Amino acid sequence: MQKLITKLPLIILCILCSTLVVTAQSVEGRWDITITKGNKKFPSWLEINHSGVKYFNGRFVGSGGSARPISRVYFKDNKMSFSIPPQWDREDKDLVVEAELKDGKLEGTMNQPNGEVLNWVGVKAPKLIKSSEPIFAKPMPIFNGKNLDGWEIIGREDRPAAGENQWIVENGVLKSPKSGANIRTTKTFGDFKLHVEFRVPEGSNSGVYLRGRYEVQITDGFGIEPSAIELGGIYGFVKPLEMPAKKAGEWQSYDITLVGRVVTVMLNGKTTIYKAEIPGITGGAIDSNEAEAGPIMFQGDHGPIEFRNITIAVAK
Repeated sequence: MQKLITKLPLIILCILCSTLVVTAQSVEGRWDITITKGNKKFPSWLEINHSGVKYFNGRFVGSGGSARPISRVYFKDNKMSFSIPPQWDREDKDLVVEAELKDGKLEGTMNQPNGEVLNWVGVKAPKLIKSSEPIFAKPMPIFNGKNLDGWEIIGREDRPAAGENQWIVENGVLKSPKSGANIRTTKTFGDFKLHVEFRVPEGSNSGVYLRGRYEVQITDGFGIEPSAIELGGIYGFVKPLEMPAKKAGEWQSYDITLVGRVVTVMLNGKTTIYKAEIPGITGGAIDSNEAEAGPIMFQGDHGPIEFRNITIAVAK
């Protein structure tokens, strides 16, 4: 009898773990989200993980901003909910997210800090795992140094002022002299090796979006500690190993390899991120369709930035 009593808590713990696993199989994981606002669509992302044997926590990325932690995600009877404090919103109220799990999808509402209620649908994010490293073709230029052929302006619906074209080409350099629209390639790419040189003024901010969904951050990073939201970081997700930044106003370079969702970044010739997994889309992504090919996009709505010598080697 004593042995049975001693083992009883362990049996109960196993039952609790088993129950959580069964529940987690339905809601736990990464979700690619599409938010509807009128006739507009905006991307978002959600990750749900179990914490111990009774609770869930996670991370959330809105249409802008970085990944934010969720201390507790509630899930019962196929109903999911959580709330998180505002990030860049002017209001003080929490973002409140609710959904129901139906037919393998999450469908629900987001109550914004400003009181606006938006509908959303989430589907399980693809794993994008490759069994082997691809063979890459010879690098080819995607900027001709003369004009904007092969590029198009892309504004942001949440920033109406960022819809006009401010991009120009001068002396082989693609320039955004002031804040305005983003710019993307008309072609789309799957796996690739990208080379791009950039020059960022003091205090300015930009980014290179891989497939239009994953931002490699550009900031004036000279003399600061490595950070996931500063130069060389995968915005809000992956921190570089070191910060080999040059001074503002000097030409710098990225050499970026993206295979599936695994990324390697070289900043100014030094490997700062090596074969790291990008969990999901970053703020400002064009969409949340991670399984699809996408463009190279440069951010132009956070201050002046310049680019040159842009080449890409695609996987065969």
